[in-house]
Amino acid sequence: MSFMKREDIRNIAIIAHVDHGKTTLVDGMLRQSGAFRENQAVRERVMDSGDLERERGITILSKNTAVTYKGVKINIVDTPGHADFGGEVERVLKMVNGVILLVDAFEGTMPQTRFVLKKALDLELPVIVCINKIDRPEARPEEVVDETLELMMDLEASDEQLDCPFIYASAREGTCVKDLNDEAVDLQPLFDTIIDYIPAPAGDPEKGTQILISTIDYNEYVGRIGIGKVDNGSIAVGQEILRVNFHNPEIRERTKITKLYEFDGLKKVDVDRAEIGSIVAISGISDLQIGDTICSPGDDEPIPFQKISEPTIAMNFIVNDSPLAGREGKYCTSRQIRERLMRELNTDVSLRVEDTSSTDTFHVSGRGELHLSVLIEKMRREGYEFAVSKAEVILKQDGQNRKLEPMEIAYVDVPQEFSGTVISMLSERKGELQGMSTLADGTTRLEFGIPSRGLIGFHGPFLTATKGTGVLNTIFDGYGPYKGDFNYRKNGSLIAFEDGDAVTYGLFSAQERGALFITPGTRVYSGMVVGESAKPEDIEINVCKTKHLTNTRSSSADEALTLTPPRIMSLEQAMDFIDTDELLEVTPKSLRIRKKILDSRLRKRAQFH
Repeated sequence: MSFMKREDIRNIAIIAHVDHGKTTLVDGMLRQSGAFRENQAVRERVMDSGDLERERGITILSKNTAVTYKGVKINIVDTPGHADFGGEVERVLKMVNGVILLVDAFEGTMPQTRFVLKKALDLELPVIVCINKIDRPEARPEEVVDETLELMMDLEASDEQLDCPFIYASAREGTCVKDLNDEAVDLQPLFDTIIDYIPAPAGDPEKGTQILISTIDYNEYVGRIGIGKVDNGSIAVGQEILRVNFHNPEIRERTKITKLYEFDGLKKVDVDRAEIGSIVAISGISDLQIGDTICSPGDDEPIPFQKISEPTIAMNFIVNDSPLAGREGKYCTSRQIRERLMRELNTDVSLRVEDTSSTDTFHVSGRGELHLSVLIEKMRREGYEFAVSKAEVILKQDGQNRKLEPMEIAYVDVPQEFSGTVISMLSERKGELQGMSTLADGTTRLEFGIPSRGLIGFHGPFLTATKGTGVLNTIFDGYGPYKGDFNYRKNGSLIAFEDGDAVTYGLFSAQERGALFITPGTRVYSGMVVGESAKPEDIEINVCKTKHLTNTRSSSADEALTLTPPRIMSLEQAMDFIDTDELLEVTPKSLRIRKKILDSRLRKRAQFH
């Protein structure tokens, strides 16, 4: 066996908590390595390509990019920081030989950093720690270095890993230094550290081809594009290959490589062949799956990989059948919704879509509420109209037929005066307090073990209870015994009694009954939820009621009525709010909450059966 190192390549992944400046740092690296021409106008955060990603400032799918520095090509793989996208992280790390851990100089290490870092340390990857945002007025880089080392010790890092280089950066300014007393000029110290500290990729050039497909991209013209690293051998256009899979021995497909690309800056560039250590994109294989190995026929060893994390939460996507159906969306039929959901499966590996006994209902499972809400928001923006049910957790059985449910560890950071309230809120939802500490700025950090369903619908009440100051982070923690039933919601709904337009007079008398979600002039229908009741039971109200006019009363007296501003909910808040007998109607323009059974007589009858 001959062993070869590719000294002209480095493959790294960047890991960080949401919003610690990862995507901004990559921007800076691209600019300074000359990936953009001097006069080219480049928008901020070029890596976040989806509208949703740019708006929420989160990276959902990992992206690939490459920069060249002093003749060495540095392939940079961006990883998602959210634990909901955990399936992405593990495979991405298989492509690289080291990671840059990015930590905010004020916030320090965060729970989601922990999740990705643990995976990197387990794979024995060397780590470069980059303390970012040192130009923030409240930055405390020295303390954050200690916190980071403590976290690495907690996660049982090896001595080599603990002896890692530290870099101090301001990604926004595009500068970094190795020592806080140095003068910051550009990102050169970071580039040098990558080349000196991250090992070059190695493999056996004489073995047959071996590439593990780690990410799938999808493009309407070329179909599926598989991305992976050449582990052994080389790959060339026109070469005959075999597609195999470690977890699925039935897959054995012979095919030819028709197109091969490498990354340069943000572009894919056609190449004829690629050697060990190159990160390549392959198109033209129609059924390519994540986790497939591309290898030479006759030398076919599939590369082992970790199975994709199973979904833990499911909801139904249903054709909208409300009285206002079809008015605001372009795509409303079951065929259009089904096609769109199936298309999502091309790139999202942690998602499952199943048909149900009804042709109008699809059962969609994913890795958490964020995962599903991102899909709903994407479809809504593309012009789809549909309804979704309350998210519910996926239960399992163990050997003794006991019910098991998904569990999470929740880290809650709240000002001290709210910690009592939050502890009692989480205990009601079957959470168990496992640890409590005080952070540097006096905030209390609580650590809870809690069933995933205890967190469904928790975020809204949590922010209200902490006056918007609380921070909640969760990590999936396997399956545990079912903890018993509890109510998602303490209050009932206010339900519209008839179809029509809401008027001030009707809303004014309704607002004594609870908090309203609608304004005068809103189109409502019988069975639509227009507010939250102040009591535990549902109340039907007439919001279209106008005042009877008599000689002595003029309609202008109406104008003096003052309404409390309504509670306008975001998609996540509405998904959190709905109860199990309700649906959320989603259209490109509106979000409406409604009862599953619109007719009040049938609804009452169903309650008693």
